[in-house]
Amino acid sequence: MVEIRWHSRAGQGAVTGAKGLGSVVASTGKEVQAFALYGSAKRGAAMNAYNRIDDKQIFNHETNMFPDFVLVIDPALAFTANITENDKPETKYIITTNLSKEDLISQIPALQDKADRVFVVDAIQISLDTIGRSMPNTPILGALMKVSGMYELDFFLNAMKSVLAKFPQKIIDANMEAITRAYNEVK
Repeated sequence: MVEIRWHSRAGQGAVTGAKGLGSVVASTGKEVQAFALYGSAKRGAAMNAYNRIDDKQIFNHETNMFPDFVLVIDPALAFTANITENDKPETKYIITTNLSKEDLISQIPALQDKADRVFVVDAIQISLDTIGRSMPNTPILGALMKVSGMYELDFFLNAMKSVLAKFPQKIIDANMEAITRAYNEVK
């Protein structure tokens, strides 16, 4: 089973991103969960979203997980949230930041022994450049595809077009560009 924990603020699209990823995964015949824990949080409140992916039915519905991937889409949460909670020796971290990987790790003691598993991408700037507003959820999915090798970029883009089909073509195109940029820019 692959487990993914998202660290976000309400309004940044983590729930939508987790559900979008879930839709793509479900289209391949795998079992998937996509859910969030945020209670009555208002826009800007810290929250978590989650994905579980497996080849067989998933019976575990707990929020307590030992993530394979931790996606931090609000840069401040890398410093204030316990992003390494319940991590495993192979957990990979994809963090939205405008800092270099080295600068980020030097400022977060919990990541200093995990440098080979930390990846950075400026998903906020990418979303501003492509989508026109701070919506880092789709760029972080592009970075996840690169880091995880879960799906080839072309397959993921085509699958996400179906997920975003209810939106105008301009928004779909902007999201495709955001995913592609993050895929190419994650370090």
